[in-house]
Amino acid sequence: MSSLRRADLLALSNLRNDGRKAHEIRRMRVQMGCASNNDTTGSAIVQMGLTSVMATVTGPMDCTRKSDELADRAVLEVSVRVAPFAASSGDRRYINPNTDRRLQEQSNLIQRAMEASILMQLHPRSKIDLNIVVLADDGGRLCVAINAATLALVDAGIPIRDFVCACSAGLMDDVALVDLNRQELSNNNNSSSAVYLPCAAMPQRNTVVLTQCESRLASAETLQQVLEAAMAGCQAVFQVMSNAVRERAISLHTANNGTAKVKLNFQD
Repeated sequence: MSSLRRADLLALSNLRNDGRKAHEIRRMRVQMGCASNNDTTGSAIVQMGLTSVMATVTGPMDCTRKSDELADRAVLEVSVRVAPFAASSGDRRYINPNTDRRLQEQSNLIQRAMEASILMQLHPRSKIDLNIVVLADDGGRLCVAINAATLALVDAGIPIRDFVCACSAGLMDDVALVDLNRQELSNNNNSSSAVYLPCAAMPQRNTVVLTQCESRLASAETLQQVLEAAMAGCQAVFQVMSNAVRERAISLHTANNGTAKVKLNFQD
């Protein structure tokens, strides 16, 4: 079947280019505790569609310099890197995370989103390192990185108020789409009326911790429509992430020759 014929069939069925409905997220896979480095206290790999991100957490630990310490809270340092083989376009150039403006911006956004959930006051005068590596990029890498960071923090035993779940949404031809891939993002950029909005939220508290929209909005109703679609996507992501955490906890307990009923508790 030619790609043109397949596209025609998907269009007739009101499906997107990868066979999803408008409100469906990409297939999501989660692997926790994937890093074997002794210095790493928690790790996770999250795949959403063809986008894959690995996050590792080190700490809480002493700050390298005394001047970096805060007396009443911990310091969170986030670094984002892109593997040379990550780009789907075939570009193998190395991107320096210390000089690339896009990576620095994403590091700051992830840091702000994580600080909204981590109970930083429980670890004064300490530092938490969060390292994120984009292994494959097919669109939505910021949202996948936030999801991976949350699971890595949980795997490391860092206390949090709630999961930080992220998902993007867009508006194309007056239809709200959830979790856009690279092809849809490309079509979005070529349309003057398209809207793209990544969103990170704490779903059990129904609280938005991060949004980023660089598109021109026609009205407040348009923003509300896209934001509601993104929040629905965050809820779907939360279900997958919470199941993964339960499975991880059960596997760890089973490894210690026991069985347990796992209940997730979050502090205020």
